[in-house]
Amino acid sequence: MKRLALVFGLFVCFATPSFAISEFGKQFKAHVMESEAPDDFKKAVKKANCYICHVKGEDKDEVRNEYGVAVGKFLDAEDFPKDYIKKNPEEAKAKILEGFKKAGEEKSKDGRTFADKIKAHELPATDAGI
Repeated sequence: MKRLALVFGLFVCFATPSFAISEFGKQFKAHVMESEAPDDFKKAVKKANCYICHVKGEDKDEVRNEYGVAVGKFLDAEDFPKDYIKKNPEEAKAKILEGFKKAGEEKSKDGRTFADKIKAHELPATDAGI
């Protein structure tokens, strides 16, 4: 029984950062879906899903694409534990969107800022593998 409790406890510890990261994706998609972006861009964002920040075919825990690296400079999953997000959803959302804004100021490998690419209704990363 103690082993089961220990395994469950470890699972919860590892699941919490994943929750925060899924919150990042949720907020990114919500931000795009609430925008005046064309439907084809919204569909591309939905289809890209995790590959907005990750590289298709690579380990999501270890490899991020160029946009994911930029987002990682300004957002850390450990700063957004599950309890914090549940108790302060608007504050968490504001911090996440601010992180996206700062990441948007970074330049992509193609020389344009991520914000400019998103504004032009393009997926931000050039190296997402999709």
